[in-house]
Amino acid sequence: MYRITKDIKRFSTILILIGVVAISYGFFQSLTATSDDEIKYTVKKIANELDLKLKVKLENEKYNDVGYWMDENDEVIIKTGDKSKYEDGTKVVITEINTDGEGGYSFSTKKDKKVDYSELIYKVEKKLNCSIDSSHIHSVEDVIYSAKHYFHAKSQRVWSSLLISTLFFLMISVAATLWWALQYVAQAGWSALLLRVPMAITSFIPYGAFILIFILVTGGIHWHHTFHWMAEGINDPLDPYYDEIIANKSAYLNIPFFMSRSFIYLLGWMFFAYLLKKYSLKEDVYGGGHSMKWYNKSFKVSVLFVLFLGVTSSSAGWDWIMSIDTHWFSTLFSWYALASFFVSACAFIAIITIYLMYSGYFKELNNSHMHDFGRYLLAFSIFWTYLWFAQYMLIWYSNIPEEVAYYQERYEYYYPMIIITLLINFITPFLLLMKRSSKRSKGQLLFVACLIVLGHYFDVFLMITPGTMHDHWHLGFIEIGTFLGFLGLFVLIVFRNLSKHQLIQKNHPMIGESEHHEIHIH
Repeated sequence: MYRITKDIKRFSTILILIGVVAISYGFFQSLTATSDDEIKYTVKKIANELDLKLKVKLENEKYNDVGYWMDENDEVIIKTGDKSKYEDGTKVVITEINTDGEGGYSFSTKKDKKVDYSELIYKVEKKLNCSIDSSHIHSVEDVIYSAKHYFHAKSQRVWSSLLISTLFFLMISVAATLWWALQYVAQAGWSALLLRVPMAITSFIPYGAFILIFILVTGGIHWHHTFHWMAEGINDPLDPYYDEIIANKSAYLNIPFFMSRSFIYLLGWMFFAYLLKKYSLKEDVYGGGHSMKWYNKSFKVSVLFVLFLGVTSSSAGWDWIMSIDTHWFSTLFSWYALASFFVSACAFIAIITIYLMYSGYFKELNNSHMHDFGRYLLAFSIFWTYLWFAQYMLIWYSNIPEEVAYYQERYEYYYPMIIITLLINFITPFLLLMKRSSKRSKGQLLFVACLIVLGHYFDVFLMITPGTMHDHWHLGFIEIGTFLGFLGLFVLIVFRNLSKHQLIQKNHPMIGESEHHEIHIH
């Protein structure tokens, strides 16, 4: 019987406190964000002081039909706002067209001098304490937009961090349930000794579900803007924020239907995890001998869960992650996301099992069990890479604008993290777990499993952050602290659950096979 140690409690408590401080700081930061009206007033005031108002009017003039001149075919050959050049090379902008009524015309010009907005940007950044990307600034309006975008991202930061960590640990718990169910579906014998580990991990599902529902509900009442399609007026053609693409998806992406689906996913996953746990504990008491009753019940429930998860994991991926980038779509995305969560769950099961072995438990496990864990981690790391490449390659090759936008933003602002994620999630497991001996080493397996967890946190970060933060992203105290807080809560819940029941399942019909598990070289 396992008993949770003081070290685990202390470790978890410290991490949870770090998380509470990070999240509290994030909410405080979001409350201090400057309002849109104040940003607009401040930027225009500074611009007027710098005498930039005339240039703004001139830049916008070419979009107004102030004047034009047509040839004999009624084709416009010159209009106000057009740029021209004198014989000496001086660039000018046409500001007025004059006709003499007999087919002749003349025009007035002003020198076309490129306005330097660097001083405006510097003063706005200093006044509002913000950061503005100068590479996309061509007018005062651009400065206003960039400043607004910075503060929107600042207020959004803590919500993005919460969603990333919530989904990461929630879906790992769901994927651990899948791993547990697959052992029954495949009638696997090698894993019978350690099935209580994934069972303990599933105990986090209700906690993760509660936090996720909080995030979704607060998004629905517009406390934050994680899901762009939830914005007010976005489906109304008469509203200035109307988006035709999002409006065409409103039959599926509407708040009542969205929340209903979310409850179905979460309640369904909790229900199946509850049944598997119930039958596992029943087998401890009533199993044994020639009775296969509870094992057969677990088998049937596992088959139904795999089918249910096959459908709901796809739509949950569309709802909770892909709908953040509402204009974008990929039919492969949900399987790619599930692969990321599944290999992370395999890594956590391995980490917890190896920790317990180092602590003197699971003495029945041997190097062959470690070998199987190594094969799981290597195989699904390659599978994840295959799905990542398949999605990227097809979008890159087809080069359809509404699809490539997803990767354009990530490559422009997140390129280093993409490379790091690929190195950790594919190259490292591939190189370190290729040899047979490395799969049988507890220390090396533990190291690789920890890297995989970190790497797939980065992967989920890349799925969510570009759609919520765009170019104003951070990986600082709020993000790291939130992750550590959730990790502490996850560890505490899982290990407390482990201490409530026998660590090794009694009366499982394949316990003997697991105890004598051995992988031979042929």
